[in-house]
Amino acid sequence: MRHGHGYRKLNRTHSHRRAMLANMACSLIEHEQIKTTLPKAKELRPYVEKLITLSRRGDLHARRLCLSKLRHEPAVAKLFEVLAERYKERPGGYIRVMKAGFRYGDAAPMAIIELVDRDAEAKGKVDRERVAAEEDAQGADE
Repeated sequence: MRHGHGYRKLNRTHSHRRAMLANMACSLIEHEQIKTTLPKAKELRPYVEKLITLSRRGDLHARRLCLSKLRHEPAVAKLFEVLAERYKERPGGYIRVMKAGFRYGDAAPMAIIELVDRDAEAKGKVDRERVAAEEDAQGADE
């Protein structure tokens, strides 16, 4: 029997799985909503919820622990400055996973994973700011 054997392997090595979860967590924190396969979304939820709970502590050690998991300073900054304040009173359950049909190419079950009480403007905000900065830089060159 397979009782208590931990997490899904997702057909990846340990280091690849760890890097993939860190990258997906950064994207989820940055955009507050992402679309991925259902098993990945189910595996990502406890990973990010533990980070949000840790960020609610707000001390330096918690920040360093989050940085060791994510390895992306802007995501950790948003985690501690924005999300920790948003979920200060919430006892848990910061993430929602919704099924989103099947992918066309291989019929993989898809899911949308998002933060509860998310900011709808956050999705793609960093990308829009990057494009605007590039346009300003091109305008200054001309």
